[in-house]
Amino acid sequence: MSDLYKVAIVGSGPAGLSAAARAAALGMSHVLLEKTDHLSDTIFKYQKGKHVMATPSNLVLRSDFDFAAGKRETILGVWDEQAAGQGVNVKMNAEVAEVTGDKGDFQLKLKSGETVRAEAIVLAIGTQGNPNKLRCPGADSPMIQYQLDDPGEYYDEHITVVGSGDAGIENALGLAADDAQRNVVTILNRGDSFARAKKDNVALLEEAERDGRIIVRRETQPAEVKEGELVLDTRDGQETIRCDRIIARTGSQPPRGFVEAMGIEFTGEDRGAFPKLSPVFETTKPGIHVIGALAGYPLIKHCMNQGYDVIEFLGGNLDLKPADEPILAEKFANLPGNHDVDHWLGVYGDNVSILADLSPLQLRELMLDSRCHAYEPGEVIFRRNEPGSSMFAIAQGSVAVEVNPNDPSVTVPIGEGEIFGEVGLISGRRRGATIRAAEPVVALELSRTAALKLIATSPGAARAVTRISIERQLLQMFGSGLTKQDVAPLVDSAKVVDVRAGQVIIEEGAEDKDIFIIRRGSMIVEKNIGGRQVFLSYLPAGSYVGEMAAIDGSKRTATVKAAIKAEVIRLPGEGFVKLLDEHPTLRDTALKEMAKRREINAFIESRKDDFEGAVDMYSETAQFLVDQGLGEATDVLLIDETLCIGCDNCEKACADAHEGLSRLDREAGRTYAHLHVPTSCRHCEHPHCMADCPPNAIHRGSDGEVFIDETCIGCGNCQRNCPYDVIRMDPKPPKKPSFLQWLLFGKGPGPGEASYAWRKKHGDPEEPKQAIKCDMCSGIEGGPACVRACPTGAAIRVSPDKFLTYTKLTEDVE
Repeated sequence: MSDLYKVAIVGSGPAGLSAAARAAALGMSHVLLEKTDHLSDTIFKYQKGKHVMATPSNLVLRSDFDFAAGKRETILGVWDEQAAGQGVNVKMNAEVAEVTGDKGDFQLKLKSGETVRAEAIVLAIGTQGNPNKLRCPGADSPMIQYQLDDPGEYYDEHITVVGSGDAGIENALGLAADDAQRNVVTILNRGDSFARAKKDNVALLEEAERDGRIIVRRETQPAEVKEGELVLDTRDGQETIRCDRIIARTGSQPPRGFVEAMGIEFTGEDRGAFPKLSPVFETTKPGIHVIGALAGYPLIKHCMNQGYDVIEFLGGNLDLKPADEPILAEKFANLPGNHDVDHWLGVYGDNVSILADLSPLQLRELMLDSRCHAYEPGEVIFRRNEPGSSMFAIAQGSVAVEVNPNDPSVTVPIGEGEIFGEVGLISGRRRGATIRAAEPVVALELSRTAALKLIATSPGAARAVTRISIERQLLQMFGSGLTKQDVAPLVDSAKVVDVRAGQVIIEEGAEDKDIFIIRRGSMIVEKNIGGRQVFLSYLPAGSYVGEMAAIDGSKRTATVKAAIKAEVIRLPGEGFVKLLDEHPTLRDTALKEMAKRREINAFIESRKDDFEGAVDMYSETAQFLVDQGLGEATDVLLIDETLCIGCDNCEKACADAHEGLSRLDREAGRTYAHLHVPTSCRHCEHPHCMADCPPNAIHRGSDGEVFIDETCIGCGNCQRNCPYDVIRMDPKPPKKPSFLQWLLFGKGPGPGEASYAWRKKHGDPEEPKQAIKCDMCSGIEGGPACVRACPTGAAIRVSPDKFLTYTKLTEDVE
């Protein structure tokens, strides 16, 4: 029988090494079991030459091993020396196959056949050995690899990195580091921001993108892997690119079967769930503790601190507080009652629904990136139309939502444990209502980055946010006095579905009965008339469609497809009809809406012989406009070329209204028939420019305008993210002499935008560049200057849902 160790530590990554070093320092009998022939396999597998970060910078390191930011090779060398010098008892090539026994006498059976006995076990095995595989046709292709050892091995290849976390970004940077390798490196991000990654890594990626060393594709994911090619699902549809190699860094999952076999319970059934842990890292199996990435806390400094702490706890030092305690104490200092950190962690963790599945470690990490607030009764938390993309969670108390802008006394309550502000998080729009504390309130404010990271890494939080947003969207859309209880069955059966650009969600003639709510993106409605698809209407985010077939049992009367990449909520038709039957007022509203749509169909059918040519022209024009960005726009500048005389008054007026720099280029852009779409902001429903703005300088105004404030740092991210090339980077120009000085004395460059040469001659060479785009002349009396300055009425600003309708067709015909 083998010796009985005080503790067996499984895995020699940063957490396991730190735990073993602490045990050695305390003279605690221990063994560190490592399945490979070297220490810290996770760091060992980092790509050669990788710079390892030591974040968060404000967290102190608590470990007997040293760690500072540096090269992979340097860090591994230091740890090897310290492990030997500090008497760490390491057993290499010791992979654990099975764990049996109980606290006080566990048996760890190794694959070699040897058995190790220990009173307690610390699992520090990480998750890297269980990577997520690509899930698309061709996912078994030999082109795909899930590990990158040495980026210097590859030359003259088109390489695509899939993954928006730190590993994916670092692999892409490594592959593009040496121009002599002549690689074409692309990285795919299915979202519009890099919420999972460290800020420094995101900054390096954006710099490489600016320099043209890496192609960054946002809102893009693999659709199919072919020999030498990769088919992509993009925001605007499918696209095929050359691809010789795919590096898939799509995260990893805990080795659940192995862990659960020990008797350890997880926080949920989701693939990404983590083991349930106590504040001293103990699992539901007494005597087995989990630290590091397997605990949901993957940053190296955090892992090393946990390794130190868990051994201290096993040694009886139960009064030890985590290294982040002073930081959290400062965050909680302004909350009422003078309570300690443990109290407030308990309040937030126990009371807030979206935090229910987080381990104590994950909760602490989230708190480091969030702000804690206390509000007095009646205190305003935020006001209607204020910019803001953060999300709030109520830990104590309740808030009142002012639903009527003209009567603040009309409110709807949101209670303890719930969230608010999620609409701004999803859509980027300004605050839709004023919210104030209804009683003393303790709340958590999550920045957009922290909230998106929480949703991406916690399945329970993602489910909770999705459910709440669906529930509120149903209540907002259908109203009629409905309560949460009324719509609960529909919410339970609802599914959020991603829809590719051009993908059909409703097909004319089909017999399905589901209802669709457009959550993001937009749809176009078409009807087959005389063998041709006739464009009927445009449906922006917030619309719903499909109720006609559900209510009267008829076949689908039109086809509905995504104008751009979209997200819809699918509701079962029978559940919707049941809700209508239970609420006559809602049924009357739905019937009136249905009657309007029937009217459109009847009109088109009755007049089709009278305007066959106009139908074709209108449908083709509508499709052209959708292709030019109206599919996701809220306000677009169009120029009627039958009226335009080329005077450029629109450009001059724009420049004079905006400190001398025009926000539009009349001649640029594309034209179809008589309509020209100049280079000017579309004010997208979900602005791409907002995605990666470090200072959060881009906001949406009360009238839907997207504008950039004075905190812009000139990084250029918005310019690169905009698919319509409507953002320019320029320094603030020098002040021009007045119009009268130019007219009477010839001073200055005259009306409109001054030439580059004049701006350079008279400007400050040290003036930094800033992002410049159309703001719809927000705050300027009279509305957009470009429209007011047009002498012929050729320039118009339109809302797609008003312009792209059958009424325009009747106007054109009649």
